Amino acid sequence: MPPVYRLALPALCLSLILPCAFSVEAADPAPAAAGKPAEAKPVERQPLLERSQEEATALERQLPAQEQQQLQAGANTFLALWKPANTAEPKGAVIIIPGAGETVDWPQVISPLRNKLPDAEWSSLSITLPDLQSDAIAPRIVSAALAPKTAEAASKDATTAPPIEQAAGGEADVADKAIAETTEEQAKADAERIFARIDAAIAFAEQQSARRVVVLGHGTGAYWAARYLSEKQTAQVERLVMIAAQTPLTGKPALAELTPTLKLPTADLFYMDKPLDRNAALERLQASKRLKTSAFSQVSLKALPGNAKAEQEQLFRRVRGWLNPQPVAD
Repeated sequence: MPPVYRLALPALCLSLILPCAFSVEAADPAPAAAGKPAEAKPVERQPLLERSQEEATALERQLPAQEQQQLQAGANTFLALWKPANTAEPKGAVIIIPGAGETVDWPQVISPLRNKLPDAEWSSLSITLPDLQSDAIAPRIVSAALAPKTAEAASKDATTAPPIEQAAGGEADVADKAIAETTEEQAKADAERIFARIDAAIAFAEQQSARRVVVLGHGTGAYWAARYLSEKQTAQVERLVMIAAQTPLTGKPALAELTPTLKLPTADLFYMDKPLDRNAALERLQASKRLKTSAFSQVSLKALPGNAKAEQEQLFRRVRGWLNPQPVAD
């Protein structure tokens, strides 16, 4: 065979083999597709628990099981702690409502009262309140004023101010209005959730054959107790006790507007050593005096820094004295 043909033969064979290989690979894509794993579906994340739910779950692992009650409010359950009175003939039940950031067994006020009241012939039921979603909606923050401009600079700004600044101001007003409306709607939803839990607590107390029901609130819990009794005016609750009462950031109407509308005996316990609390208590007292039918009374307490045990004992004695008044001797 001539040399030129020997050189051309390998090239001819290669040109015949390559098209066949490409055609086989293109005709059978299934094996490659079959070996490719199916795309995984995105994992759905569980909604985060509220802070109050996380704290309640932690308490369930620490507190005696016989004290724990899971009460139903709408579609949700919540933790409550029940301690029956240490007597054969209980006087009634006290429903304890914690303030913002507090739990059903908070070491100040809540835990001491719920544990001591059974010795005063009153059953105690402390309940968990939901987180306030309205407080999480932050309003627009206005920056501090800058240093005053010179007259020349101010005149220049006045003549050259672009309309964009005016538009930006208008957009900010619209945003503020939307935030205010959203906050108001969420505040109504918060009130409905809290009222549903108080309803459930009252129903539980009645199931335990409580002859009398008293609602006791601490901090912002006192506000929600007063607002509930002002709007609901339920006949099941006989008395209200407010301790160091505070109005929440988004609470409307204010506490001083609510207390005069209450139709049941109300005790307002406040710490006279704290100027803000003292002034707020005075405002509530003056508002109640404007109504002849008011059954509002105040009790001043003295803070005992460094002696928490004595301070809590003082509070308990005042609450017990108001719940169990001693008959006046003739």
